Amino acid sequence: MPFLDRLQRWADERPDSTAVVLAGQRLDWAALRDAAAQLVPAAPAVSVLRADNSLAFAVEFAAAVAGERQCAVLDPSWPQHLQDAISGRIATTFPARPKAGAGNRGRLGDALVDGLDDGLVDGPPGSPFLIGLTSGTTSVPKAFTRSRESWRISFDASIEFFGLTAEDRTLAPGPLAASLNLYALAECLYAGSEFHALKQFDVGDAHASVSHDGITRLVLVPTMLRLLSERGLAGGVDASGIRTIVCAGSKLDARTLEAARRWAPNATIFEYYGASELSFVAGAGLRPGQQPQLGGTGIGRPLPGVEIRILDGAGAEVPEGGDGNICVRSGMVSDGYLWGDDGQALQCFDGWYTVGDQGYLSGGTLHLLGRRSDMIITAGTNVYPHEVELALASVPGVASAVAAGLADDLRGQRVVAAVVPSQGGITATQLKSGVEDVLARNKRPLEYYAVTELPLTDRGKLSRQLLLDWITGTDPRIRRLG
Repeated sequence: MPFLDRLQRWADERPDSTAVVLAGQRLDWAALRDAAAQLVPAAPAVSVLRADNSLAFAVEFAAAVAGERQCAVLDPSWPQHLQDAISGRIATTFPARPKAGAGNRGRLGDALVDGLDDGLVDGPPGSPFLIGLTSGTTSVPKAFTRSRESWRISFDASIEFFGLTAEDRTLAPGPLAASLNLYALAECLYAGSEFHALKQFDVGDAHASVSHDGITRLVLVPTMLRLLSERGLAGGVDASGIRTIVCAGSKLDARTLEAARRWAPNATIFEYYGASELSFVAGAGLRPGQQPQLGGTGIGRPLPGVEIRILDGAGAEVPEGGDGNICVRSGMVSDGYLWGDDGQALQCFDGWYTVGDQGYLSGGTLHLLGRRSDMIITAGTNVYPHEVELALASVPGVASAVAAGLADDLRGQRVVAAVVPSQGGITATQLKSGVEDVLARNKRPLEYYAVTELPLTDRGKLSRQLLLDWITGTDPRIRRLG
């Protein structure tokens, strides 16, 4: 486990069927198996994979996790000094143990290790296979490990929840170095389902794949879904064959959801909450024709095999409806950190794990309020930016919104918000009026801004710190609304 035994099975049962299509090149199941198997004998105990999206990536990743090997996947767009620093930390954490008489050397420069199987086989279920890295482009990110068993359980849960079948053709248009897309690749290899990825994200290339490759399933972040949907509608790109859209990274806003429903009218649109260290937690699917509940914080119910509790900082359970740490118990949780653990990033309360995200349970549905680290404390009141953003996103004329806490000598922090108008202009008065009945007075923004684009990280995730940088640096992409 987690997927090599399945890869062998599909190669035996349907060797000539397409397994992966990466950057326009194709490998069938037998070719993928054979190419990976050739690399296994020379693969080190711990590999660092930093390849662009390509067939080579899929082949090298399969070989790098064979037997009891482990692999770290780095984003090739990260600065070279950061990649080198991560490689150095891994080399220090896993010192070389030479294999007698071995002349081959691995990616980190260390020789092969005694006891490694030279075949393309899955290692013991409880053994670690993946070194996960929290995203970051400036400082060395935290590193955690995952066992083969944790991903096998995740595969079974996600395949059941999202309805993945062997007949599906999945397109994940983002970088394979991102955990969302890396998991989608491995999940498809496990399920025997055809997987597609682009050389790099490009709207035209993604539309071409949807039109000509028979794509039935998309796995992507909301910003990509909006671009594909809006431009697909404008360009007449037919997405009626898409049956499933899996979206993660942030909650879908009204504009993105409306565009996606129009562009891919036959798709069930799933959104879910999870974390790299926890895997899947909760989610929900919106069926074709089903009316969404916009503006709320509800994210859905627990995925198969997941239990959820809301606990306070001391580990005591919070009454239903009360907010606190979202804590989970499942077989999908990671093994913990190799480095960078400050005692807060992944906490455990008697078998219940949390990454510090805040939320509450109501009627079995998980409501996500946001990261504890993002919380705004203004005049003694705790404000979750996520609540403010959802309230603003429901105001007519707002395409999307982002909120943050700006330093304030009197209040400690003051709530500020920026919006991307859906069309034409919008005023601060309209925004203030729009949130009056939704947000308590002490949670309402004191300053409003218009932005030409959302402040996003290189992975397409919302960055509230970048918003604050734009405000304090008078960035041309932002202007204050009177």
